[in-house]
Order: sequence, then C-alpha cells, then structure tokens
Amino acid sequence: MTDDHDHGHSHSHGHTGTHGPHHHDHTDIDWSSMAPLLERQAEVQSSAYAEAAAWLGTLVPVSGVRRVLDVGSGPGVLTCLLAEAFPGAETVAVDGTPELLARASARAEARGLSGRVSTLHAELPEEFAKLGEADVIWAAESLHHLGDQRAALNALAGLLRPGGLLVLVEGGLPARRLPRELGFGRPGLEARLDALSAEWFGEMRAALPGAKAEVDDWRALLASTGLVPAGTRSFLSDIPAPVPPVVREQIVFQFERTSQSVDERLAADDRETLARLLDPADPGSLHHRPDLFQLVARTVHTARKG
Repeated sequence: MTDDHDHGHSHSHGHTGTHGPHHHDHTDIDWSSMAPLLERQAEVQSSAYAEAAAWLGTLVPVSGVRRVLDVGSGPGVLTCLLAEAFPGAETVAVDGTPELLARASARAEARGLSGRVSTLHAELPEEFAKLGEADVIWAAESLHHLGDQRAALNALAGLLRPGGLLVLVEGGLPARRLPRELGFGRPGLEARLDALSAEWFGEMRAALPGAKAEVDDWRALLASTGLVPAGTRSFLSDIPAPVPPVVREQIVFQFERTSQSVDERLAADDRETLARLLDPADPGSLHHRPDLFQLVARTVHTARKG
C-alpha cells in the first residue's frame, strides 16, 4: 500500500505515531482497519481544513475550477470539504484502498454531494496516469508514503491544467493533547512518544519501495517541478479542555495506536504510565481526565502552473 489516508497526522518528524503497525517486525499500515481513526481525526480537525480550503479559493478563481483531485483521500472527509469549497467542480477521491473509497462515496451521498464527488481506485506511484487532468490537486499527508517524493510531485505537476494549483499538506507541529505533568509518571510523556514515533516514521520511509532521502523543503521541491510557489500557511486546530466526547474517543484511539507502534521502544516507567492512561478503570486515564485538549498545526504548501 503506497498511498495514504492519513489525514490528520503531523509528520515530518512531528509524527503523532498513530500510523503504528499491527506487528513490530515491519512497518506496513493496515489502512482499512484505521478507517474510523482517520475519519474522526479529519472530522475533529475539519474547521482547520475548511479554513485551508477557503484560502485556496483566494489563490485560484473558484468559478473556473472544474476538476479537483484529492490524492490519498482515505474516507473522504476532506474530499467533501473540497467539493463544498469548489461548488462548480467534480471532486475525485483517489485512493488505493477500496473500503475507504466506499466510505468516501457514502459520506458524499449523506452530504448531498454525490452528483459532484466521484471515487477513483489507483495504486500510486504506478498509476498516476489514471488520475487525469485537474485544476486543483490536493495531497494531504500522502506524499510521504511514496518512496520517491520528487518523482511523485513531478507526476502531479504534469496533471495540472494551466493556472492550476498543487496543494500539499505536509508537516506542521506534533499534536498536543496532554499536560506535561500528569500527576503520575515522569513529566513530558508526549514529547518522548513523539521522538519514538519520529524514529518509527523514519523506518517506515526507509522501507518504502524506491525510497529516496529528500530534504523536507516542500517549497523547493514544488519549484523543482517547474511550478511557481503560491504561498504556505499553517492552520490551527484548537480544541481546549474539556474536550467533547467525540474528541476524547479519538484521542484514546490515537494513544492505543501509538502504544502498539512504540511499545518495545518505551522505557518501563513510560510503558506503565501509558497503561494507566489507557485503563478505563483508572480515574487518571484518558477516558476520565478533565485536562485533555487537542492542539494541532497543519502546514499547507501551494504552487501554481504558469
């Protein structure tokens, strides 16, 4: 599986770790089992993404946008936001996991968008040509699942119509959900989890077919394709404590994934702290804490075809 549905992680070594594999001996990602997590993550952050989509409308003439590609769409939360931001366009959810595309279709239908949202199954990087031309190409947290990111950007740039916009959501800041001092265990657990997840993420990248190490200078990479950088902005998802139940549930799910992926790397005392955080019977757990919050910054890079 080479394309991504991971809308809602801050990677670039600020990776939240919820990519965690089911087994510790490899870094394959079972996307269909992650569908609920991916959906909730994107929903929780949808105000930041809606703001980002509205910003795109200031960079291209909205009425002239006829076709939008969401590359690595996953369950289609952002596909629907893009369809709402570009009402004159056909918006296409592109993914390599049929179960996630089925969710994207159902979501579009539930929002009255099924006439304008379609899905396309494509394995990337092999099937870029299948995607067809577009006025706006959006790739959120999907490029870093392709071994050769520069080649992938070149392929995407080649699909843009004149005046079209390529949009990458990559990087930002690691999510923060817990106070530094939890009342038990060693303070600063979340920062240590981030560091371990960044190691995991590096191994995942290195294991990809055709993996090429590349500086995460997205503006320079976009410019290298012949596109003209059109601006970079970061968007904040800020949900203060006490978080609503849907956000709490998502945070628990994220920490469960993180626990699976970094378990063997964790110091014994941190493993114990994490076990307490995930134990619904513990009053200090994620299930009951009044001090849970969620603060995430997503960075959006854009470039235009001349």
